Amino acid sequence: MIRFFAAPIAAIALLSAMAGGARAEEFDSRDVMGGGPNFFRGGSSPIPRTTVMYNGNYAPGTIVVNTTERRLYLVLQNGQALRYGIGVGRDGFRWGGVHKITAKKEWPAWTPPSQMLARRPDLPRHMKGGIDNPLGARAMYLGSTLYRIHGSNEPETIGQAVSSGCFRMTNDDVSDLYGRVGVGTTVVVLNK
Repeated sequence: MIRFFAAPIAAIALLSAMAGGARAEEFDSRDVMGGGPNFFRGGSSPIPRTTVMYNGNYAPGTIVVNTTERRLYLVLQNGQALRYGIGVGRDGFRWGGVHKITAKKEWPAWTPPSQMLARRPDLPRHMKGGIDNPLGARAMYLGSTLYRIHGSNEPETIGQAVSSGCFRMTNDDVSDLYGRVGVGTTVVVLNK
């Protein structure tokens, strides 16, 4: 009698475990955070955000982008900074200078500039904001340039030189930075 019930119970347990595993793969905890499926698109940054000691003559609240290091620093009080991993412009597309954040947008739309369309005619002419948009979850526009600090749906590119001059961050990191800075924030881009 025990053997009679043991086989069906074992089969039910096995199916439940398999179904539970499938549910675990389908469940995305990021849905709870309001980001929807694939909010971070593939995971966290390969370069974790961290607080570091920072020796520089910049006022707290200044963003310093170091293209050589492929790091972005948000200068804090007491000689510290938040350090983020970033993707930078590939060879021929890196630049330097001082600008201010002139606009901030959540889930920005993207219209590739004519220079980019000339190089890549296969790109869409316009793309509404959303998870598949290459600007990611947030964008901060830099002065009158074509460049932005923005999110990315390709976290594996963080720490790489792959963009056309913009600075890429994971959606998690760009959302964190976006919440800490405002329009008018000074952005210093070091390109040595």
